[in-house]
Amino acid sequence: METLKRIALALVIIGAINWGLIGFFQFDLVAAIFGGQDSALSRFVYALVGLSGLYCITLLFEPMEEKNTTRDHSQTGRLNYGTEFGEETDLSNLNNLEQETHNKNE
Repeated sequence: METLKRIALALVIIGAINWGLIGFFQFDLVAAIFGGQDSALSRFVYALVGLSGLYCITLLFEPMEEKNTTRDHSQTGRLNYGTEFGEETDLSNLNNLEQETHNKNE
């Protein structure tokens, strides 16, 4: 199914380029390659591009996949909250250190 999507998308892109050429330069590339707008081969290409466009409409309604752009921290077991400017002080044990210091002074 993924291959069909890629083929349909490629045909839609070809059709979009052809329409851009028609709009900007009044040049129909498909007709020029396949022997005019009325030739059977040109009409076949136009039909394929049109069907591909209809198929690509279904791609609008598919749920988008979230790509895993974050690192997998399960391998290291520890998150890195450091900055690009240097390591930050780990203050998670600050209360324990204060209590130990307070107990030693007593």
